[in-house]
Amino acid sequence: MTPPAWLGYGWLEPHFIGWMLQGAALTAWLALLVCVLATLLGVLLAAGHEQRWRSVRLAVRTFLSLHRNTPLMVQLLLWYFGVAGLLPEAAMLWLNAPHEVSLAGWTLAWPSFEFVAALVALSLYSAAFVAEEIRAGIRSVAPGQRAAALALGMTPRQVFRHIVLPQALRVVRRPLLGQYLGVIKNTSLTMAIGVAELSYSSRQVESETLLTFQAFAVATLLYLLLVLGAQLAGGRARPTLGEGR
Repeated sequence: MTPPAWLGYGWLEPHFIGWMLQGAALTAWLALLVCVLATLLGVLLAAGHEQRWRSVRLAVRTFLSLHRNTPLMVQLLLWYFGVAGLLPEAAMLWLNAPHEVSLAGWTLAWPSFEFVAALVALSLYSAAFVAEEIRAGIRSVAPGQRAAALALGMTPRQVFRHIVLPQALRVVRRPLLGQYLGVIKNTSLTMAIGVAELSYSSRQVESETLLTFQAFAVATLLYLLLVLGAQLAGGRARPTLGEGR
């Protein structure tokens, strides 16, 4: 049976599928690192927004406004081209040279400058949105609980860590999952600075094979699997963040 004309002729060879699987693996790794860093930074930003010191609140608001109101693509280009232009040539040569560190039998390779720039830009951008979600959760905790904890002799830091933050994270777990899913999709923009993630790999495969539909159909399927996998992981994490029943 002859395939429809819009499908093109032929299918992707196994080694091209391998390219795209490698891109998907890099996408998953980058997204995981971004989610971890963005969450840690988001907690700090949300806590800073609640501080009594006006200078701290102003610094946090400036950071949030800057990263929430400028395009992610511009931020990626700024970190990749702008920072590269500010660093000394020797520093850029060191960053782009291969480096390896051996720890307990594991060999860790220094990532490319493209990967580092993408990690920083995505983490800062995502942290701005994560911080707003966490801040909304913090404000949902009744002030009386903080007062009661302080009356029991807990320090403000202990109150935030043991009383406020766990409840805030339970409240915003669904919005946070939505932010994490957005991170997976935002990694596709790093193709613009040469990160060999899934979109970059699919574009390479399309250029090599001229099978446009097939290449991007596989990429779409792999993105879908990554997102569904993240949703499944988030669903399984729900008992850990249980409602305290």
